[in-house]
Amino acid sequence: MPSFHGKSALVTGAASGIGAACVAWLASRGVARFILVDLDAAGLDRLDPGGEVLRFAGDVADPRLWSALAERCGRLDLAVLNAGRAGSAPVVDLDFAAWRAMLSTNLDGMLLSLQCAMRAMIGSGTGSGGSIVLTASVSGLKAEPGTAAYAVSKAGVIQLAKVAAREGASRAIRVNAIAPGGVDTPIWDEVEMFRDLVAEQGGRDAAIAAMGRIATPLGRFAGADEIAGQIGFLLSDAAATITGAVLVSDGGYSL
Repeated sequence: MPSFHGKSALVTGAASGIGAACVAWLASRGVARFILVDLDAAGLDRLDPGGEVLRFAGDVADPRLWSALAERCGRLDLAVLNAGRAGSAPVVDLDFAAWRAMLSTNLDGMLLSLQCAMRAMIGSGTGSGGSIVLTASVSGLKAEPGTAAYAVSKAGVIQLAKVAAREGASRAIRVNAIAPGGVDTPIWDEVEMFRDLVAEQGGRDAAIAAMGRIATPLGRFAGADEIAGQIGFLLSDAAATITGAVLVSDGGYSL
């Protein structure tokens, strides 16, 4: 089992879904200090991973959030940059404000998060580097109708991770991305198609199961805790020579 005893970790999008699962996974493996970020202040307050915890409620695309966080961040060993939003619309119907909002959270927010994490790792001056995982999506690799804004934002995240990996390597900072397919998280609840499916299937669990059966060769979606374990592997010393990689975890959807 990987050990992160005494290390510090930044997790964005920490209040629910994959982010909350990562907080729990890392806490169970010895992380002693957490910097947690989410727009959902109440959700952040419900997290109690133990040890020292700094909570920052705000928009990851707001530079002022990162300025305030940087003043208190201190040493940073690990980062899970997971904050994001979802949505769907055909290109011809896509509202420009919705497009900008998607890219603001998923791409601008990712850049600001990544800058802060890398600067903190470089600034620690210990020479030990650090490890960062960005949450992308299989939508950044495979085109589907109605996904333009989301897919473009996640394709950008993938390329951002690769460039950062090249730039961070000389500082012993590893940067990787994970590209999940369907995962049972609250982000689905923002998608109109999913809300329609919940009504059709008679419940949320049934809707998730139905999508998994239809969309993946393995016949199911992932749980947030499974994705957290895969992110944990990329963060760990077991992945010490892996950087600039994109781990596709989609149940075979992209085959």
